[in-house]
Amino acid sequence: MRVCLILEGSYPYIHGGVSSWTDQLIRAMPDVEFVLLTIGPSRQKKGQFVYQLPENVKEVHECFLDEKQFLEPKRSYRFSFTEEESREILDMMRCEDPDWDVIIPAFRRQKYEPSAFLMSETFMNLFTTMMNESFPRAPFAGTFYMERSMLLPVMGLLGTEIPEADFYHPVCTGYAGLLAVIAGNVTGKPVCLTEHGIYSREREEELIRSSWTTSDYKEQWINFYYMLSSAIYKRAVCITSLFQNASEIQMELGAPAERCRVISNGIAYDRFCHIPLKKPDGFVDIGAPVRFAKIKDIKTMIYAFYEVTKSFPKERLHILGSDEDKQYADECRQLVRDLKLDNVIMPGQVDMIAYYEKLDITILTSLSEGQPLCTLESFAAGRPAVTTDVGCCRDLIFGARGDTFGQAGYIARPMDASDIAQKILQLITSPEKIRIFGENGKRRCEAFYQRPMMVSKYRQMYEEMEHGRNRI
Repeated sequence: MRVCLILEGSYPYIHGGVSSWTDQLIRAMPDVEFVLLTIGPSRQKKGQFVYQLPENVKEVHECFLDEKQFLEPKRSYRFSFTEEESREILDMMRCEDPDWDVIIPAFRRQKYEPSAFLMSETFMNLFTTMMNESFPRAPFAGTFYMERSMLLPVMGLLGTEIPEADFYHPVCTGYAGLLAVIAGNVTGKPVCLTEHGIYSREREEELIRSSWTTSDYKEQWINFYYMLSSAIYKRAVCITSLFQNASEIQMELGAPAERCRVISNGIAYDRFCHIPLKKPDGFVDIGAPVRFAKIKDIKTMIYAFYEVTKSFPKERLHILGSDEDKQYADECRQLVRDLKLDNVIMPGQVDMIAYYEKLDITILTSLSEGQPLCTLESFAAGRPAVTTDVGCCRDLIFGARGDTFGQAGYIARPMDASDIAQKILQLITSPEKIRIFGENGKRRCEAFYQRPMMVSKYRQMYEEMEHGRNRI
């Protein structure tokens, strides 16, 4: 069996989250050959892997979305499209759910450089038609450059060389999902999809808060990401999510209910369950096993900890992760200095198995999550958690349907430092709660979130794909 995993901005370039999940899945199936088709933001990352790839990873194919590789075609091109193809390309430009089975061969037969279409007379004619029909009052120049920015990476992906595999498995929608749609069209092989978070919803939240584009164009950018999600929802013969609410959102966004299933994350429970509790030393130690990235909202975590220190000075915060976003990491460290927080410890990437012996509880202040592995590992180690109310965190803390193990921490509002601080205080001022909530989380993790359970379900899905029991 040869599986092509399609990855966007994660494995093998950065630690944590989806990257950890991917590495664990590959290592848990040594008899399966994996090919990686990775999408990175910049060619500067080419070949810079932070993971030692397992032996059953047979090939790595890298492609990048930075504009530099797409500009200045070496020669001019003449593009020829049928009336049907032009109509579907216009729908793509409008972000109106085009037929990708028409668009993909229309472009791949042209043998073009990615930016050539966007510099062609054909594109200009289609763009003018789109402006007249759909955006008659919009600024011409601003809309033109928005459209180019949207389509540059799409043009690059449409020409990507597709590696051979029995089937293709993207680990999000977005550009990875589109690349899987292209792979399915080119090879005729089946495609499945795993979403850890709802990609289109996450991009929408980012765009609403963003300042890099004006309000005039935010709606179109949001429509663009929903269009990409729709493409893979239609193509994938099996669509997995991490928890039931996420699956229901996928269905709301157009994923066929009969193709959707829930496969929860799983961790190496046996590696964490024997870690002893921290020996009392007069301090409460709070661990945050997260990388420095804006979506983890570490600044709010630091402000919340600052609030905690006013009422309870005998605690330490350990921020344990790599600098995914160097500028953001530097800003967080400066904030710690500005607030004079001497009891914030930032050692970088650490061996969490050993480090848990130093921790009493964990904290997660993310703006968006699927089903965070760090919280599951915290539970397996018997440490309760304070998390923001995102993704599956509420189910992890209080239990999903059919779970009677009890509360395993506290939920707080995202971006609300005061609420997060209050929840931390409710936990760290009660050693008995720390003990009971830690035991509840440990039992929950043992019952529902062990890696063999997850791997068994993915292996079953892969076997269905291999034997054609999941064809559309």
